[in-house]
Amino acid sequence: MAREVWRDSAGNEAASAVFHLMQQLIDRYRVNRPVMPLVVAQAADAGAGPEIDDRVENLVRQVHEANALRRVPVQLLEGRGDTPYEAALDMVRTLSEKPWETRDNTQYKNFSFPRSRLLGAIEQATATVVEQSGSPSEVPGERILEQLSRLRWRADRPRRGSWWNSLRDSVRPETFVGALFIALLSVLLGEIDWLLTALVAALALIALAVVGLMTRAAPPLLWLRGASRWLATTSSLAASSTGYPSDGWSWFSPSGSWRVIRARAAAVAVRVAEAGADNEHTEHARQFHLELRVQALLEDLRYAYRPHALDWRRSKRTVPPVVFLPRATQDNGGILLINAINNVRSRRSEVDPLLLLASLPASEIMRHTPPLPPEQSGTGGAASSGARARYERWVDALSLGQSPVAAATLAWVLRLPLSTEKLTHEHAHAQLVTYRVRRTWAWWVMSRASIALVVVGSLLGAFLWAGHWRDAYCHGPLTDRNTDAIWIGEGGDRECVGVATALEVRFARGNGLELSGAGKGVTFDRIERAIREENRAVEKDGRYVTVVYAGPLTARGDEREATRKGLEELTGVYLQQQSVNRTVRRSVKLRVLLANGGEDMLRQLTAVRKIIEVAERDPTVVGVVGLGRNTDESDDAAELLRKAGLPLVNTTNSSSSLPREYPNYFGLAATDEEQTYALGLVAGQIAQKLDDPQAIVLSRRTRNGDKDRYTASQRAAGREMLREAGFSLDGDMPYDLEGGEASMNTPLTAICQGERVPDALYFAGRVEDVPALMDGLSVTTGCSDRKMTVFTGDDLSKGTFDDSMSIAANVTLYHSSLAPLDRGKNLGFYGDAYRTLRDLHPEGEPIALASGLPVYEDDLFASGQIVISYSAAAALYDAAARGDEPRSAAETWATLHTVDLNNMPTGTISFSRARSSVSDNVHGLNIVKVVRPGPSAERTLVCGKPAGVAPPLTAKDCKP
Repeated sequence: MAREVWRDSAGNEAASAVFHLMQQLIDRYRVNRPVMPLVVAQAADAGAGPEIDDRVENLVRQVHEANALRRVPVQLLEGRGDTPYEAALDMVRTLSEKPWETRDNTQYKNFSFPRSRLLGAIEQATATVVEQSGSPSEVPGERILEQLSRLRWRADRPRRGSWWNSLRDSVRPETFVGALFIALLSVLLGEIDWLLTALVAALALIALAVVGLMTRAAPPLLWLRGASRWLATTSSLAASSTGYPSDGWSWFSPSGSWRVIRARAAAVAVRVAEAGADNEHTEHARQFHLELRVQALLEDLRYAYRPHALDWRRSKRTVPPVVFLPRATQDNGGILLINAINNVRSRRSEVDPLLLLASLPASEIMRHTPPLPPEQSGTGGAASSGARARYERWVDALSLGQSPVAAATLAWVLRLPLSTEKLTHEHAHAQLVTYRVRRTWAWWVMSRASIALVVVGSLLGAFLWAGHWRDAYCHGPLTDRNTDAIWIGEGGDRECVGVATALEVRFARGNGLELSGAGKGVTFDRIERAIREENRAVEKDGRYVTVVYAGPLTARGDEREATRKGLEELTGVYLQQQSVNRTVRRSVKLRVLLANGGEDMLRQLTAVRKIIEVAERDPTVVGVVGLGRNTDESDDAAELLRKAGLPLVNTTNSSSSLPREYPNYFGLAATDEEQTYALGLVAGQIAQKLDDPQAIVLSRRTRNGDKDRYTASQRAAGREMLREAGFSLDGDMPYDLEGGEASMNTPLTAICQGERVPDALYFAGRVEDVPALMDGLSVTTGCSDRKMTVFTGDDLSKGTFDDSMSIAANVTLYHSSLAPLDRGKNLGFYGDAYRTLRDLHPEGEPIALASGLPVYEDDLFASGQIVISYSAAAALYDAAARGDEPRSAAETWATLHTVDLNNMPTGTISFSRARSSVSDNVHGLNIVKVVRPGPSAERTLVCGKPAGVAPPLTAKDCKP
């Protein structure tokens, strides 16, 4: 329930009646906004004495007191001036220039009076010019306009602008600029870091303060201000300024609008000057000046209650402004003010919210403003009596002639004649009560506190969401965030995983890892940027298919060397893209997207899911190249791609089970079974030369956190190979990973100090573990002085046998290779690839290819990863662009079974359904013998076969 703020007795019947009438008009304003009258209370008996007049005056004061504390905007006026005109004008100025009584306890913010302030500036400029000239009768309008320009068309205010006030006003959240500033600040927090945001905010605040001070001194868009627009368009001034070029105000015409504003301001200034003079024009000028001031006041109040405002002011202001005149007379300007309000309302069609209550002494007559005497023309002779002169006088008289000064009644005045009986009849038992006007829901929703709370909450929410998105997505601003690449891991293990579909997402950004050999100087970052540049050119062309390369493009911490596999495979894909788009210039271009599966492909499922999301949006995606590491997630990854209808052309994954179980899987690397079959040909011949040959399998321990299934597959295949070759197996020996490094001390001690040191060892591990193995075999007692043969898979193709690998002179190493680089039909590929990569060298002077050796033996190509990924991309593109028409992913999958590329660097690439990639040995490989694995290692090619259908290898081909 609303809180009671005032209670008093009625005193008499008339007080009770007037009180309830006023309260109904005030309180019902919220419901239907009734038309507000000018209520004039007066004793009905003209002969009533001063005591009765005092009772009527007290009645007005009582209503004022009852509403002063209940959030109703009220103003009690007392006219001050030497003449009625000056007193009435003073009261109008009080309403528009001084705070209303409820300024500290109002429903909404205090009223503003821009139109009245503009007239005040014209009055101030006029007064200055009159004071300077000494003659108010003839004041040139141009001088007044010059003075207005000095004042910047603003009257002086009690409080001058300051840096602090300007800054505070600029960023108030309920203002448009303040709300915009805070909104932009919240957006910036999502786009850039907080330090740069704070710097931008500080600069913006300084700029807003400067602009605020400038606009207070010299408003740059004066013709667009509401007060200026009112001055230029109100019909009340059209007649007054008909002798000026006063038509043509427009939103889009600053010069024309300025002309209208200046013309009308000059006309008003001349009338204001005449109002202060003593001549035949004075009465007309005073009446014009007063009524124009009243019109500006009413327009300002009407604007303060306008509907559909952005700040919902009409919903917040549910009570009208109320003005009280305790004693209105002819002498104190009260009656003149009431008449002026009545005249303006009658002349205008707008309904303003002002409610007025006044009391008149019984002896006063409430009549219209007395008719003004006819103005005398300033010119004489024939000109003054001519038709043109009469027209000009008639037009000029319209400014006041439209007022109903000759009407029988005052249309907007509600007279309340109060009988002496009612004014004297005691009515003390009637209690009068007023309650605080409640603030509406609109005030709570759109109040400064609510807006500040919403803005702060939004800012905090935006900051938190921005932080969340920055932590969740590799490119995660508040706007335009990209969800195809996400952050996974914490601290040093944090990696950006997914698909780089946004320009801001670059997995190799800043990665200075360089290609080996003749590719020295070409960095990972440069290869990725080169693919991006080619993609932009392709997208402009319009006819293209998209291949997604998925590989280990990042490493945890600063282990850049761990991204070498990704670098070399991506280089091969880039070479195929250049061949298609630039060298051969196929009509269907090749676009390449990068997908990162994390270091060692430990997060490939996340990458695959993102690839599928991208493929669902982008119909040009025809398949995936890569995923070349066999992990516990490889089956799930292939299955997800199968369900999504995406073929997978694998690069270096040697799994024997994946090509059997997943029809969308097309592998280019020799399977573990193919590799161990060829290694078995060598192992069998070695076993034949030994008495009771013994062997052991050394492999990474499973479930060590790396999800590596390659070692488990190699362990099984190696065990079977050694058994079939004639070795007796002493079982398996696992080794652990500690901090990512192989821990060989314990297993090698057990092997080398056992009852029987094995003659052969199958190493089912990764290339990065080989240095620890070689070091252990060369220093551990029992093995260091014993000849030993080590067999291992194709992962050793990535080994460089540099100075980091200890010399193991007692060890002979046999391993299979990823690709038979010497057995293909397109050996010119290597020279072309070198020239293409040379263009990416930052200095244009790359290292020359190794001299005295075949090109493919240069360290740039030796691992085989560039060649095999090039071939994989070529196979997928051939199926996707068959017949020089872009194919869908489903068509590409079906067409892959017909791929038959016989001019590839490793032989023939074929995925015919009639061939089993395992039983028919369609993958190419070489068996390499390494003596003294270390810096002085000697490599010898034992045997091999090209990719494609070829006679199977025999023991006769593979002499150890």
